[in-house]
Amino acid sequence: MAFPSPASPSVRPRKSAALVIFLCFLAIVFDGYDLVVYGAIVPKLLAYEPWGLTPVQTGAIGSYALAGMFIGAILIGYLTDVIGRRKIMMVSIASFSLLMLLTAWAPTPELFGLFRFLAGLGLGGVIPTAIALTVEFSKLNRRNFNNALMFSGYAVGGILAALLSLAFLPSLGFQGMLALGGIPLVAVVPLLFKFLPESPAYLAAKGERVRAEQLVADYGLEPLPPVRVKTDAPETGRFRTLLSGRLLGAMVLFCLAGICGQTLVYGLNTWLPQLMVIAKYSLASSLTFLLTVNIGAVVGVLVSSRLADRFGPRPVTATAFASSGIALVLMGTGIMPLPAMYLLVAVVGFGSVGAQILVNGFVATYFSGATRATALGITLGIGRIGAVLAISGGGVLVAASLGNFINFSVWAIAAAIGVVAVLSVPRLAAPEVPDSTNSTVGTGKTAARASNDVFIH
Repeated sequence: MAFPSPASPSVRPRKSAALVIFLCFLAIVFDGYDLVVYGAIVPKLLAYEPWGLTPVQTGAIGSYALAGMFIGAILIGYLTDVIGRRKIMMVSIASFSLLMLLTAWAPTPELFGLFRFLAGLGLGGVIPTAIALTVEFSKLNRRNFNNALMFSGYAVGGILAALLSLAFLPSLGFQGMLALGGIPLVAVVPLLFKFLPESPAYLAAKGERVRAEQLVADYGLEPLPPVRVKTDAPETGRFRTLLSGRLLGAMVLFCLAGICGQTLVYGLNTWLPQLMVIAKYSLASSLTFLLTVNIGAVVGVLVSSRLADRFGPRPVTATAFASSGIALVLMGTGIMPLPAMYLLVAVVGFGSVGAQILVNGFVATYFSGATRATALGITLGIGRIGAVLAISGGGVLVAASLGNFINFSVWAIAAAIGVVAVLSVPRLAAPEVPDSTNSTVGTGKTAARASNDVFIH
């Protein structure tokens, strides 16, 4: 059965892809909440006498969730391409929510750390799935912007965590703040079950071409690539495709950029309140700085993602990394007046959370639907190495009492490496061009990109 092409101006989609992007946004909000709420409760954990945790121990426990996300992102990112985006999204969020509740009720620091690790396994599957769905349900010339819009939920979750911590941390304690992470089980999973569609690319790959084309027509998406003619040659696996030839070099550099991005995101969101306390700011002021980081991330990335759609993600992502490095060094000088510090903290938010969002968009638009979630899973999973090192290393940094300049500027090293990694990603098959220049559906260039399993950026 043939469906009318959504590219025709006479065809109006029956359903809005905005709903899909909004559902992915909701899922990511609670990922951001989990990240920032841990940073907000660090001072309370350190002051909790029954456990008697040190900064090093607190940093290590904080890294357990990231270790779980490292495994979850790679494994579940691959399974997403195998068993479908929709099922993975619902199972990942449900398991994460249940384990956040168990974490809140943990009677010992050992069980607290174990539940953080297991929650990370589920949470690791949410991000690559949400990005893959958002990119697939977006027009070619809006993929970076829609991905940034969706992924701004990460920073919105951070803002929510900071605001709720300012209001309720003194009364609820760290257990109550963690228990709020169980809300998605009843507030988000039912919405996903009712409204989230399956990926057309996944359905087509599994032989459900008619159902896939119906979704394409319903949502006004780009037409699916032609069915490949089967030959006697063995089909190349997803991992083998990504880890061979020039794609291997790209994957290595994307993973390096991901490590740098997550070093900045998780290190600063976890330790910024404590670093500000060390720098003689009050805890309330430190939480306000944490709020500013995430506001800067939202505003900055929504602007920069439009530039990424126009000029390509490479130069914009590199600029984001560079801006955060410069801002961190300036913060470490200790000579900035308070208004300038707030501005610099906002720039750091754009250059840390914003840079990581742009890296994710770069990966998502670099590879095709057949390998997109797997590639995202690998880069996000490997990137967790940076998150683990940042959270645990931040505890060592705080314990070492090395002074404000080193406390802030040491993070700029990750930003500098991120710039180099992003600029070094190889261009494939053609000069770098933004998607908006290739938005004509059905052209030879578009078809070639779909068949080659890469998007040119």
